[in-house]
Amino acid sequence: MKPTMEQISNQSAESKSLDITDANIEQLKQIFPDVFSEGKVDFDALKSALGEAVDGSDERYNFTWNGKNRARQIAQTPSTGTLRPCKEDSMNWDSTENLFIEGDNLEVLKLLQKSYHKKVKMIYIDPPYNTGNDFVYQDNFQDNIKNYLETTKQLDSDGRVMSTNADTSGRYHSAWLSMMYPRLKLARNLLNDEGLIFISIDDKEQSNLRALCNEIFGEDNFIANFIWEKRTNRENRKVVSSRHDYILCFAKNINATERALKQLPMNEKALANYKNPDNDPRGEWKSDPATAQSGHGTKSQFYTLTAPNGKAHNLESGRCWLYTQPVMEEAIKDGRIWLGKDGNGVPRVKTYLHAKERGLTPETILFSTEVGTNESAKNSLKKLFDGHAAFDTPKPVNLLSTLMKMGLGENDIVLDFFAGSGTTAQSVFELNAEDKKSRKFILVQLPEATNLKSEAKKMGYLTINQVTKDRLKNAIKLINNESSKETDLGFKVLSLDETNIRRWDADFDDLAPALQLAAKSIKTGRESEDVLYEILLKYGIELTTLIEEEDIEGKQVFVVGAGALIVCLDDDITEAVVEGIATLIDELEPESTQVVFKDEGFANDDNVKTNAVQILKQHGVEDVKSI
Repeated sequence: MKPTMEQISNQSAESKSLDITDANIEQLKQIFPDVFSEGKVDFDALKSALGEAVDGSDERYNFTWNGKNRARQIAQTPSTGTLRPCKEDSMNWDSTENLFIEGDNLEVLKLLQKSYHKKVKMIYIDPPYNTGNDFVYQDNFQDNIKNYLETTKQLDSDGRVMSTNADTSGRYHSAWLSMMYPRLKLARNLLNDEGLIFISIDDKEQSNLRALCNEIFGEDNFIANFIWEKRTNRENRKVVSSRHDYILCFAKNINATERALKQLPMNEKALANYKNPDNDPRGEWKSDPATAQSGHGTKSQFYTLTAPNGKAHNLESGRCWLYTQPVMEEAIKDGRIWLGKDGNGVPRVKTYLHAKERGLTPETILFSTEVGTNESAKNSLKKLFDGHAAFDTPKPVNLLSTLMKMGLGENDIVLDFFAGSGTTAQSVFELNAEDKKSRKFILVQLPEATNLKSEAKKMGYLTINQVTKDRLKNAIKLINNESSKETDLGFKVLSLDETNIRRWDADFDDLAPALQLAAKSIKTGRESEDVLYEILLKYGIELTTLIEEEDIEGKQVFVVGAGALIVCLDDDITEAVVEGIATLIDELEPESTQVVFKDEGFANDDNVKTNAVQILKQHGVEDVKSI
């Protein structure tokens, strides 16, 4: 008796990433089940359900460009790729929870949709500023994986990328928007409900980016357009010296938390305001106004306040006292109101430093003295590369650290899918080393050719991702030398590639070779760990989940997440191997278990395959698959 599809299902049909369109339809079904008829959306019924929220007029406000529909389709097209582990390029592979992924960020974002859906707390990106120079993000609707592999090798004899986005092009802004749209659309899915995104940008596309984010994240979720002072010297050769860039900030859902951005830690200047001139036993304090705008007060907050020395204090026009008269008198008696050293001063409320956790509300201007400049960032890079500035305009670590203090919790994940110089990762390393927390990062960087005239090219680096990896390794060495604190100083490197699963691609004039290969589901040259990580992506398991290896009857068995997933991709699987896996599951006692084999691992013996299903079923395993 052959196993049924319910018993042991073949995974070949699952060689694509999450289908965003199907996922959106499922969400719509949950909210509006009554607008579906025979599995299709009845738009008239949907319009009725939405009522006045539908705008059907021709002259409504909207943001569009040449290529927007295609960009939307690209975002919804599943990826056929996978991520392959690169242990030799990694640091602390077995213990780290950080990821560095080499590849086209569009495809990588698609592949992360299951494993990291609503898992990311903060996104920071520094995308191409659309300067009209080399433009390597040329997305292909039909086969972006093939396009990616070709693009990363698409160099001329001088090592220059052969595609550009010159400002003389009629689609100059459109091409940039079409590149950004699907990436931001996919990135939003990865943010949790309290998540934030920060995007660096300059004047050229700032207004377009704001309009794009209004559409993707919702204009009600706009938080701020920060101004970062990126330089302090004047550029006299230009009409206007550009001294700042922008950092656009949106929330996934601004109402998900009481405070969209966390307060920043108190700096020395703020702490200097707290003193204790009257030896108050409650500790250091600063004084704040004891009045408020009159529009916020009740009748009981309008009165003449008489100080203990008899001096009368009257309210200024448009103001009211912060407290009612009985509460104010009690606060004066308790020493919580400051009236000056001689008791004749204007009443002010004492705000105590240690009464609660205090911080500074973020401001829209990020000054160079506090967060650094491009130049200070280059000087920091020189310390990591023996005096060489491997990147021209890196972002300073202090800038990213400041943003993370606003948007990242102590155990959260930050995603940067335009990783560039890797400042985001170094900021995570340094913050964790400083406070012993467990922030994690996911970085994505295209293997983009280094500029022919760049310092990186002169140093021998052919691609940007090579520089980034070395920067992270050098930063880790520096932190190890300067700090003895325990922290996660490592990163797993994974690389984008075509799926490990062989496709049926027959030449009907010569079927014999194709039929011979059809018996094998895994491509030649792919290792078991390559396939394992593709399985993690398809099952929606985080790529840093603990993976242990067991030897069962001479076969390599991967144990993922303490037994939540068991994978054996060896050949010649016997019932003894299956019994050993079942015994292991009994010992681990996971809540639920999924088991995956390689289809040809059973040597086309349907009896062994059938018995494997039955053995595992007896041990409580209902989900058994083959690939």
